[in-house]
Amino acid sequence: MKYTVNDQGYYGDFGGAYIPEMLYPNIEELRQQYLNITEDAGFKAEFEQLLKDYVGRPSPLYHAKRLSEKYGANIFLKREDLNHTGSHKINNAIGQILLAERLGKKRIIAETGAGQHGVATATVCALRGIECVVYMGEVDMERQAPNVARMKMLGAQVVPATSGSKTLKDATNEAMRDWINNPEDTHYIIGSVVGPYPYPEMVARFQSIISLEAKKQLQEHTGKQLPDYVLACVGGGSNAMGMFYHFLDDEEVKLVAVEAAGKGVDSGHSAATSVLGKEGILHGSRTILMQTDDGQVVEPYSISAGLDYPGIGPQHAHLHKVQRAQYVSITDDEALNAGLLLSQLEGIIPAIESAHAFAHLEKMQFRKEDNVIVCLSGRGDKDLSTYIKHFNF
Repeated sequence: MKYTVNDQGYYGDFGGAYIPEMLYPNIEELRQQYLNITEDAGFKAEFEQLLKDYVGRPSPLYHAKRLSEKYGANIFLKREDLNHTGSHKINNAIGQILLAERLGKKRIIAETGAGQHGVATATVCALRGIECVVYMGEVDMERQAPNVARMKMLGAQVVPATSGSKTLKDATNEAMRDWINNPEDTHYIIGSVVGPYPYPEMVARFQSIISLEAKKQLQEHTGKQLPDYVLACVGGGSNAMGMFYHFLDDEEVKLVAVEAAGKGVDSGHSAATSVLGKEGILHGSRTILMQTDDGQVVEPYSISAGLDYPGIGPQHAHLHKVQRAQYVSITDDEALNAGLLLSQLEGIIPAIESAHAFAHLEKMQFRKEDNVIVCLSGRGDKDLSTYIKHFNF
């Protein structure tokens, strides 16, 4: 298992916990407890029951026939968009709320970009009757207004982040500050495979249900457990890590992670971390991030609120460095066009995040017997205003 975390919380050169002293007790408590709690039979039973009856899992693996004809391969969509709340984010939110309860926490905080993680967190807090505060960049609050309304309707307090680029990075900074000020009673539900150890590993484990199901489902469809290619979009990278997780040791499966090139990798308006980034520390872990020569974080840009993060999770940084996965990038325009194509070929409107993964199919060469799984990480309702503006509907 050369792609998994070691005892110090590192994936190769990346990971660890670079945190202010104030947070040390929280992170240490998590590190010591999370495996005992999540491996407990009672926890597992409750987690699985909620995934089944509340989230609606397993999510289907859908053979997209018209898309397959277009690209000359067997293309399957892992339909995380059909989960309750509309994306993969709910898998992790349920895992972490059950963990927080067992740690005796009475208050939950979260950060959100596209709003899907915020909605998922607000949802599980409503489900369990726990106070919820979500930090969201002011810019993201405007472009994801329906999700802001959903969070408020679910009883969460949504706090705007007004510093920096007023997007996901800044919301994460605000959430970290809150946690430092309220370490005793508060659990921070991080929404991606980022942050100090054990978060990247914990979130990846909760999301690994995606690839666990996909293996079984592909076997039913094709008689084979292993696809030739697996594609997923990457901001911080939780849907991709969940989609890759159970294929990591199967070296014959080609893993493709699709980042946001924004207006172009060299345009100065991009979030293509693996191309533009260097090794450094971001939000508590050593990873690859976009930074200036003197180490200041470069503001990322993407039309997709869920992908404009200036780094990638440490496990992704490791997979990139050792070339276990290929990291590519797609522009705003390419993603929007791919979203329209999927809508009109398959009757499925994807989140703009997910559309990045579909856009990369245009750049690949397949054999007709190739089996390809694309993680459809979220549905496109939240992005309709962006699609409308772009295509003048």
